[in-house]
Amino acid sequence: MGQTTAIVTDSLGCLTSELAAQHNVIVVPLTFMLLGKVYRDWVDIKPSQAYELFLKDPNSFQTSAPAPMEFLSAFREASQRAKNILCVTVSDKLSTTYNTASVAAEQAVLELPGTKIEIFDTKTAAAAEGLVALTAARAAAAGKDFEDVIKETRATAAKVKLIVVLDTIRHVFRSGRIPKIASQIGSVLHVKPILEVTPGSGGLVRFAGVVRSRDNGVERILKTIKDEAGNNAIHIAVLHAYALEGAQQLKKKVSASFNCKEAWLTEFSPLMGHAIGTGALGVAYYVE
Repeated sequence: MGQTTAIVTDSLGCLTSELAAQHNVIVVPLTFMLLGKVYRDWVDIKPSQAYELFLKDPNSFQTSAPAPMEFLSAFREASQRAKNILCVTVSDKLSTTYNTASVAAEQAVLELPGTKIEIFDTKTAAAAEGLVALTAARAAAAGKDFEDVIKETRATAAKVKLIVVLDTIRHVFRSGRIPKIASQIGSVLHVKPILEVTPGSGGLVRFAGVVRSRDNGVERILKTIKDEAGNNAIHIAVLHAYALEGAQQLKKKVSASFNCKEAWLTEFSPLMGHAIGTGALGVAYYVE
């Protein structure tokens, strides 16, 4: 049975280039400005390179709304692969990406008769969004019909979680997307805030508590997963913002501690990193 659905997502899903290529996912790069130059996320510059520039002058970092043209181009490419297109986006509470993709889809349907396009708001972000996109890609690759691909995508989105421990609160206030209490408590008590996006958070980032150190944060993350997953199979991604060594150690612990159906390492998109700050570590996961 041939594949009838093509998958599109945005770069905030933090899929590595290798993962996107392996699963035939078309990634629309969002753009940002650093030191006066415009970059396409993950295309013109790798996240680690962007963080190096960011640390030189954090105030020079500026985000811009994604252009409908970027999504329209992706839909044109996807229409060459399949008659149905599922576009998986970051939470509309955190970005205008969903709305931009919807505008592009309206244009694409007029331009590409016979092509069906669905825009799916994951109500999450970062690699949690990426895990949802991979579910969609696997269902599509298995030759499932469009409705079943959407159904499996929705099922993963309903249970995937993102937990992040911050290393610094210096930049948290910048985006307006992070709860103010995280910045206030962190600056007063010199602790590390923990943030999460869960199926019950309505697509928003929630303040989940504090820890004394990043190591304490890692232990808390591992306990949270253990309490929920037990010995059940999990799909998990480990993320970092300019903290590769810490992320590699966390991935080792995750792989040793849990029954991982998949476990991959990635970086926070700089578009998120400018809000959570360098040194942040996180996991995105769901229990099978």
